[in-house]
Amino acid sequence: MADLTGGDMAKNQNSNESAMSTKAITTLADHSDFDKLNSPGTERRMSMRGFDPDYVDIVDYIIRCTHKIWDERAVGLIYTHYSHNSKVHTPNGLIYGREDVVAGTIQFLSAFPDRQGIAEDVIWTGNDVDGFRTSHLVYGQGKNTGYSSYGPPTGRKIFYRTIADCAIIENKIYEEWLVRDSMSIVQQLGYDPHEVARQMAERDRASGKRPAFELIDTERSIGQGTPPIYPPKTSAGFDVEDFMRRTYHEIWNWRLFNRINENYIENFECHSAGGREVYGRDNYIAYLLSLLAMFTDFKMTIDHIYWLGNDEDGYRVAMRWSLVGTHNGYGPYGDPTGNKVYVMVLSQHHIRNGKFVEEWMLFDELALLKQIYL
Repeated sequence: MADLTGGDMAKNQNSNESAMSTKAITTLADHSDFDKLNSPGTERRMSMRGFDPDYVDIVDYIIRCTHKIWDERAVGLIYTHYSHNSKVHTPNGLIYGREDVVAGTIQFLSAFPDRQGIAEDVIWTGNDVDGFRTSHLVYGQGKNTGYSSYGPPTGRKIFYRTIADCAIIENKIYEEWLVRDSMSIVQQLGYDPHEVARQMAERDRASGKRPAFELIDTERSIGQGTPPIYPPKTSAGFDVEDFMRRTYHEIWNWRLFNRINENYIENFECHSAGGREVYGRDNYIAYLLSLLAMFTDFKMTIDHIYWLGNDEDGYRVAMRWSLVGTHNGYGPYGDPTGNKVYVMVLSQHHIRNGKFVEEWMLFDELALLKQIYL
């Protein structure tokens, strides 16, 4: 039987004895205004060995260093906040080294010089000895007055979401997983996403750029057998990790969409790729069916998961997961091509009273479309 509990997993910060209580840390879940977040004082709220002295906790670090680099345009701070050999995993490939991080930041800001990022949430785990992990949800906006990889400036204003998952130690991000809702950006700019994806695929072919994964295992079962059964729950009470892993395995790998009616509240909200806003269980089921209809052999794997919260207040969960499959069905991506695809998904989830309440599920739909044209 496959090990369905595998994948990297970081424990809830509340279980870490070397860190102060999460209650002492100001977060966006507290509905704090940015002026308050941007003026945290000087007293450390948790141990931050090796971090710049003006950062009082890990949430403060990720919010304010992002604000400094992107909104205050202090792009050069990347040199002090990223390691020299940092790895940034994107749906379009790996960005290696901070010089390329600097270049990419400048290029995006050149296309959207007035770009503003509004922090929506930071979910975190870890400590200053083993390192921290953060999941940063950002709502971005800006006017396209410069050239971008999509084409010449259109003068249009865009709104989009990004999730950045970072691994950090001693003031430096050494690894990052980044998903920006590129499909939403392209659509708002007025470009044809299919044409942009074709051009991106042509550029990759011309430059000899290889896909993120050339060999993709889409087998959810062996031969004529069924998909693996998730192991029985062994802990008493509500187990947030078991709930996440079991629900996602049963929905995505077993296609048991009835679990949505069991594990999601009636007025569940999902904010997804392409600027989609999905309200209610029936519409959520329809959305997942539309994806699986185009990739009928999609296999889901959870790569990393951590959370904050408790049974009384609810949980905020950050999860990085993957979908691999074959473009073998009809849908908005055009006629089936038979191409294999890999989709990196970054998501945040709110759970209360044992059920999903709200979800932010981001994947780069434009990068997915590009794989279909490769």
